[in-house]
Amino acid sequence: MASDIRVKICGLTASEHVNAAVLAGARYVGFVFFPKSPRHLELSTAAELAHLVPAGIAKVALTVNATDEELDRIAASVPLDMWQLHGTETPQRVSEVRDSFGLPVMKAIGIAEAEDLAAIDRYSEVADQLLIDAKPPRSSELPGGNGLSFDWRLLAGRKYWQLPWMLAGGLTPDNVAEAIRMTGAQQVDVSSGVERAPGVKDSGKIKDFIAATR
Repeated sequence: MASDIRVKICGLTASEHVNAAVLAGARYVGFVFFPKSPRHLELSTAAELAHLVPAGIAKVALTVNATDEELDRIAASVPLDMWQLHGTETPQRVSEVRDSFGLPVMKAIGIAEAEDLAAIDRYSEVADQLLIDAKPPRSSELPGGNGLSFDWRLLAGRKYWQLPWMLAGGLTPDNVAEAIRMTGAQQVDVSSGVERAPGVKDSGKIKDFIAATR
């Protein structure tokens, strides 16, 4: 397996787990700004955590259908490198955020079946990166972080992507190597798969996950 797989640890809420992600070799750390999520952060906490992250590791703000005012408040308080739009934002909205806030934008796309892949083409034209995630169940209030995977064979051998993309959805230290092998992903994202309880990361699982990608 390639040794240059780039890992994003998302939904960090405590300094010890930010440090664990950094020490283990994460290339991205994600902070969640969505009150319905168990990983939601207040701005003051997010700012403290962001200041622990060394230069060269991207600090990503996950938002869900956020307004310009909400994005303004986050950007004014937390030093960021990238937005992750994880709601039902349209391609036009992705372009607006990218133009208005001067940061790269990663757009999450939920996949459950082959017809869902069409969205990849639409968002490839406006986003800087894509996050290919499992589509949440209809009953879920959370657009991601549900611990669900999708059929990775849907991505096998596909050469759509002219921009960086990241595989997410139900990844764990036990299955991430197989997911990379099946999809050819060069970047992977994990949240619930390295937790000991919803919203509570486990430093050992973070280390094991990143080691498994190598």
